[in-house]
Amino acid sequence: MPTKPELTSAPAAPAPCITLIGMAGAGKSTVGHALANELGWALVDSDHLIEAAYGARLQDITDALGKSAFLDTEAKVIAAIKAHRTVIATGGSVIYRDTAMQHLAALGPIVFLDVPFRLIEERIARNPERGIAMNPGEKLEDIFNERLALYTHYATIRCPAEGKNPTQCARWIHDHLPHNFYQDDCA
Repeated sequence: MPTKPELTSAPAAPAPCITLIGMAGAGKSTVGHALANELGWALVDSDHLIEAAYGARLQDITDALGKSAFLDTEAKVIAAIKAHRTVIATGGSVIYRDTAMQHLAALGPIVFLDVPFRLIEERIARNPERGIAMNPGEKLEDIFNERLALYTHYATIRCPAEGKNPTQCARWIHDHLPHNFYQDDCA
């Protein structure tokens, strides 16, 4: 179990952190909240950082910038994250920029919340305002299939999330962290 840091100064190293990746609707923000609570850590949602920087909703930003420029912006926001003892819930498109993923990997393990397409489709249908980086004419299933290989490539841990509630996912992730993960987690 992690120890509580002394709060006399900021940590010298920006790690460990745990990053959650996966499709929109996979539950990254919700599971991230549960995992942060379980660990007693902070939670950062990169989509919220982008919204705060622009003062607008994520889908409006994506629509205004276009997919490529949005992905570049997202990568810059990710690269600016300096954190310690933080769960980072990312946008589903973060895997399109290697620089962003390399930065996240340097912060700690990357967990892919693996949810089947049929559940992603149901969840997105319930929230049509959800921001998704896609070009006009792209289909959700095509994006899902394209991203699956990237999520798998970048993930340190793959959490089979189907049939698990957010608390169960958080516990599963906690139980599957590398054995030496907390080794340097003392301020």
